[in-house]
Amino acid sequence: MRTISPSDLMPFLALARHRSFRRAADEMGCTPSALSHALKSLEERLDLRLFNRTTRSVALTEAGERLLTRIAPAFQDIDAALDDLNSLRGAPVGRLRFNTARVSAQIALLPIVTKFLERYPEITVEIVVENDLVDMVSEGFDAGIRFGEVIAQDMIAIPIGPRQRSAIVATPAFFERHPKPIVPEHLKSLPCLGLRFASGRLYAWEFERGGVELSVEVSGPLIVGDQDLMLDVALLGTGIAYAFEDQVEAHIREGRLVRVLEDWCPYYSGFYLYYPSRRQMPAALRAFVDFLRTSPATE
Repeated sequence: MRTISPSDLMPFLALARHRSFRRAADEMGCTPSALSHALKSLEERLDLRLFNRTTRSVALTEAGERLLTRIAPAFQDIDAALDDLNSLRGAPVGRLRFNTARVSAQIALLPIVTKFLERYPEITVEIVVENDLVDMVSEGFDAGIRFGEVIAQDMIAIPIGPRQRSAIVATPAFFERHPKPIVPEHLKSLPCLGLRFASGRLYAWEFERGGVELSVEVSGPLIVGDQDLMLDVALLGTGIAYAFEDQVEAHIREGRLVRVLEDWCPYYSGFYLYYPSRRQMPAALRAFVDFLRTSPATE
């Protein structure tokens, strides 16, 4: 095997993070064809295929998975060592990469990120929206934002934003055609919009009143995999949606949606910023965590 330098591995790491030649090439500052050529050269020198490529997808082979597992922590240590030099500057610089679901980005992350960037203009924030949970370390993310109950126990978690409360909504025209539910069980006989998680599980709507907890398996004309899309469909009058108050507050105020079962809608612990425990926290992440802990936006 011919000698391989650390710089030869950068195209591999970029493609392993993005699973897209276009996005990886953008990160590397080159063309997709140049990235493909660099990766092909690396595979020839290793005499191993690192990725399975089709016209529609890019996936790591077993050899690629093994290589990524071994070298990703080393490169992150190098990045952390270089980033630690930021402590010698007057203000932190660098890039901060977040992984988050769409709804948590909209409700919890964006309001505080915009204020954070006003204070630290030398930091670049990248937000990658994915409903699936990912391995943040191997995918090159600094932190993620999710509901507290889905965060792995080996992560450090900090509340971001206020507690969230659910809301059951549909359009006024919908409720002209269908009766309003009085108790959660009435939803079983009404057209409701389903939400399917990436795991394949269909979400059962959760309710609570006076210490009584209910879980209702709804059914209806349409199942989606994104809560924003569910709300879009509800606004078209197709069915009843399960959303968060912050998502629907303006729609209710302006008469586009009507809320029902409000006394059955529980509060949730809210969203959390989470990140792996590291001996050397990147300076940009450290600045964000400090900002988060003192920001009124998180209250």
